[in-house]
Amino acid sequence: MATFSMRFLGCKVSQTDAQLVRERLLGDGHTEVADAGDVAVVNTCCVTHEAVRKSRHAAARAARAHQRVYVTGCGANLAPGGFDGLPDNVVVVPRRSEDTPAAVAGDVGAIGCVQADARLDRVRAFVKIQDGCSFSCNFCVIPLVRGPSRSRPAAAVLHEIERRVAQGHREVVLTGINLGCYRDREAGYRLARLVREAGATPGLARLRLSSIEVNHVNDELVAALRDTTTVSRHLHVPLQSGDDAVLRDMARRYTAHAYLNRVAPLQDDFNLTTDVIVGFPTETEAAFRNTLAAVDQAGITKVHVFPYSPRPGTKTATDDPVPPQVKKERSARLRAASQAASLARWRGKLGTEDVVLVDRPGRGYGDDYSPWLVDAPVGELVRVCARAVSEEGILAA
Repeated sequence: MATFSMRFLGCKVSQTDAQLVRERLLGDGHTEVADAGDVAVVNTCCVTHEAVRKSRHAAARAARAHQRVYVTGCGANLAPGGFDGLPDNVVVVPRRSEDTPAAVAGDVGAIGCVQADARLDRVRAFVKIQDGCSFSCNFCVIPLVRGPSRSRPAAAVLHEIERRVAQGHREVVLTGINLGCYRDREAGYRLARLVREAGATPGLARLRLSSIEVNHVNDELVAALRDTTTVSRHLHVPLQSGDDAVLRDMARRYTAHAYLNRVAPLQDDFNLTTDVIVGFPTETEAAFRNTLAAVDQAGITKVHVFPYSPRPGTKTATDDPVPPQVKKERSARLRAASQAASLARWRGKLGTEDVVLVDRPGRGYGDDYSPWLVDAPVGELVRVCARAVSEEGILAA
């Protein structure tokens, strides 16, 4: 029997991939520990240069406390040589996410006594329904490291959701690289139908999408989100830029006007959040101001800000003319606007009630994914009333 620890960096899909490796090792009879152990698995990210640096640092730190370290995920697939020079006990595993659990588990080895099931180690369950992307935005390395879009069979997804609910998870988040591309052609499923049937799972309290591209926000999906009572009133729709020229140079396949039109039907009752890249090679000050305006017009609250970082193998890999200080200053302005929009939304809830899923001591998220400060047991869904607002969230009465 081996002892092992897990760490993931990056997005919710990376977290889900790490969980699959964890479940396989537990199922093979190994024991999970908090830190030091026989084996460490570091599921890496490569979306920015900083993400790769952090991934390498995490692997180096794990090598000091474990006999063997497996480096998996996007960073391993982008450039296995990026982990050269680390101690000899670091093993890079450049495999697709579907193949990684078996590769790691096969090297660690199974033992005779296996566990029947491995519960997720978090309050909400992330269920991956799709992986990869068949589009090629000029800045994005994801198609290179994850391959083309592919979907899980609907029956397998729905069975996993049932299993997660039976394990005690009240909320399920459907994750993927490009959720709107979900297809199970044999069974006749697109994303909207999957949302409806997943949301009807007995015992499920809340269903949420991790992210959706704006071109896939159509009438069919909006109706499914509205009609399914368990669906959280929150949607994360990446914008990347609010300037048409920059969007064209990114190869994003929509205009700022089209983005605003697509999200308009959701503005009244959904909390909209987004991703924005700051300092793209052709972003001028005027273009950045257009992004600020688009974020405001869309009614977006939380903005995940990513200073542009050239990625190897992409069309803009050698192009990075915007000075770091300009990126830093624009990022600060956008984060300030995001915080102001969030505070305004939170203040609008004063005196109203919400149902909060407590996911860590003293904190949780409401139906629209607004953060709450609440005194209740972790894992519970509690009805609360908003009495005040702080920089960290809404204070529950």
